[in-house]
Amino acid sequence: MPGVEGVHALVRRAHEERVLTLLRERGSLSRAQIAARVGLSRTTLSEITSELLARGAIVVVTTDAQVRAGSGRPAELLALDPHSGQFMGVDLGHTRVRVAVADASHEIIAQDQGSYAAETPWDERLAAAFALIDRIGRDSGVTYQALQGIGVGVAGPQPAGSPHYEQAAAAFRQRFAAPVLVDNNTRFAALAEAIADGEEARDVLYVRLSDGIGGGLVVSGRLVAGRYGVAGEFGHIPADPAGDVCRCGKRGCLETVASVPAVLRACRLAGLDDLAAAVAAGEPTATATVERAATAVGKVLANAALILNPERIVIGGRLVSAAPGIVARAGAIVEAELVPVGGDRPDIRAARLGDDDGARGAIAALFRQSPLLAGYPEAAGSMA
Repeated sequence: MPGVEGVHALVRRAHEERVLTLLRERGSLSRAQIAARVGLSRTTLSEITSELLARGAIVVVTTDAQVRAGSGRPAELLALDPHSGQFMGVDLGHTRVRVAVADASHEIIAQDQGSYAAETPWDERLAAAFALIDRIGRDSGVTYQALQGIGVGVAGPQPAGSPHYEQAAAAFRQRFAAPVLVDNNTRFAALAEAIADGEEARDVLYVRLSDGIGGGLVVSGRLVAGRYGVAGEFGHIPADPAGDVCRCGKRGCLETVASVPAVLRACRLAGLDDLAAAVAAGEPTATATVERAATAVGKVLANAALILNPERIVIGGRLVSAAPGIVARAGAIVEAELVPVGGDRPDIRAARLGDDDGARGAIAALFRQSPLLAGYPEAAGSMA
């Protein structure tokens, strides 16, 4: 049985691990924010953070002077030592690949994107991703020698364990000798939007309107994949029984009404810049097409909201960038369809992070599942 000193050391180490875990998941926080989240007194928290600072496990990154209200001394913001690890997020979309690299303090230190044709074979998409990663390294000076994990988002729907998932995991493990997490890219985007701007929401519906339509669910703060890994596929919910045949084989899926190709085809326009101009000018065909798409999106999300009762509904993607009025119209449909049973209504908003949300969400998933910061310096004479 450990003596009193041994028990105290075990308790102290447990407190340290809770603080390190929180900072790994949330990024920079003040001491007051840490104390509130881990349930420690300010005195105990001060002792723990002082020791971690002395050992170099955490660092002071800035203060809250820019965001605090009122007078008073700015509070220091603490974070993991940025140099203790790197985390890479990769979003392999239908026509683009995006890569972001973060340090251990959650700061994005390098990012970029590339493009390929929608019909590009899978092995060529992976090659495009590695070429982009190499270019980012050359341009930014990031060497990837401290990579602690890689999150790869793959465009869906793809069942868990699909060949694309397995090939992506094997290719990135072989290239970087680091743990690899592979999931649906839009599901990663849902996680990124759930924690965007530091305003964490625990129950979120996310839909992305782009070359295809995907979605993601965050329930009680956790991503929901479903039994076979295809939860959140809003794009393949029927929206028009008499509509076009979808690429999935069904007729009238939401993707045949509200994806970028479907909207451009209905408007007889060549690209999203043309659509944005037509919508801004009030061109009748473009206006009616976008209204139809927004209504269909609103009805699908309203049905999902009646089942899941989310705190936040986020609508993102390239179509929203070209026609931002989609969010307000879809939100009005959701509000009208919800049952008035009291309580707060969901916050319905446009995506905050843009097209790099899948890569950022992959990094967020790594922070939330990666093992506790391993091997950080031990204090001399401490007992584990």
